Amino acid sequence: MNNQLLSKAAKKFGTPLYVYDAQKIRDQYKKLSTAFDGLPVKLHYAMKALSNVNILRLLKNEGAELDAVSIEEVHLGLRAGYQPSSIMYTPNGVDFAEIQAAVEIGVHINIDNLSILEKFGLTYGDTVPCCVRINPHIMAGGNSNISVGHIDSKFGISIHQVRHIKRIIDHYGIIVNGLHMHTGSDIIDAQVFLRGADLLYEAARSFENLQFLDFGSGFKVGYREGDMVTDIDQIGGEIAASFRAFCKDYGRDLELWFEPGKYLVSEAGQFLVQTNIIKQTTSTVFVGVNSGQNHLIRPMFYNAYHEITNVTNPEGTPRLYSVVGYICESDTLGYDRLIPEVREEDILSIKNAGAYGFSMSNNYNSRLRPAEVLIDGKEINLIRRREDWDDLTRTEVEIPSLVTQE
Repeated sequence: MNNQLLSKAAKKFGTPLYVYDAQKIRDQYKKLSTAFDGLPVKLHYAMKALSNVNILRLLKNEGAELDAVSIEEVHLGLRAGYQPSSIMYTPNGVDFAEIQAAVEIGVHINIDNLSILEKFGLTYGDTVPCCVRINPHIMAGGNSNISVGHIDSKFGISIHQVRHIKRIIDHYGIIVNGLHMHTGSDIIDAQVFLRGADLLYEAARSFENLQFLDFGSGFKVGYREGDMVTDIDQIGGEIAASFRAFCKDYGRDLELWFEPGKYLVSEAGQFLVQTNIIKQTTSTVFVGVNSGQNHLIRPMFYNAYHEITNVTNPEGTPRLYSVVGYICESDTLGYDRLIPEVREEDILSIKNAGAYGFSMSNNYNSRLRPAEVLIDGKEINLIRRREDWDDLTRTEVEIPSLVTQE
């Protein structure tokens, strides 16, 4: 997306504004789906990354299926036109009643807790198949908040508890039709993925009725120049070779599943903000913008780096700034950044904002959430309107006796 299109979107719909590039999403989907040396794969889009119905439908048109982590996400997927059979439901720590609701809908059920697996068997026996999520005890990347397959993670059943899993499924006659593994986001070393695959293959030999293996995702995209990224073609070829060898050893072909989220939408998104103030202190020049951690929490939550550019004055002399938000809290979006000279009312673009941007936004300080637009070629389409005052207060219930009569 060029600055002209971004400026046009900002002028038409105001800021702050999430802007997504439809063609970039399509390109990322095609790149991933063709990376496995001719082996057909099922890509279940991890919709927690970005769940706007238009993004879901765009990916559905490309052939994607869905990964949902809550019953609400399941219903969003159904609203977007996905069939229950194309949705994998992978909750964590939910009440068993939510799992029962998902069973009634007919989605794939993924279980990551021994006690829930036992309750599932007691309730459904051999009438409803399920997948089991394995924790391989592998650290992906260097941030424990986004690495979810290590030994201290709450996600999955330990790889060392496969015998216990077997006892439960044998006792209740549970049909386990898939095994699942997800080590987390931002895998720096592709070999981590392959070590996890070997562990999943080993575990799979204990289950006779498998139809698929789900390797999750975690493919890393670049956030700044020189970032190490996952070599999709390399890892795709190696995974395909190892998967073919495993299927031959297993005695029949299984389906290969992945759950990409960030890889498909992160680089497609930019977050546009307007400069409110330039504030120089004794040590720092701050650019204060009309947004903050309430709209893009990743920099504060994960210490995540997002490149920031000046859409209005791209040829200005680079100067050193710290870009901060308008939230009454520590609220730094970018620290010590060389950005073309920023003036009040300039529009800045925060890149790689397609994943876990709007979906993690909130109303802290009673601020309203931004609008979203989708750019497809030269078309700029509003796909979510900006919140208004009624949206902020519509769920409140007033107690009449507390209303002061003037």
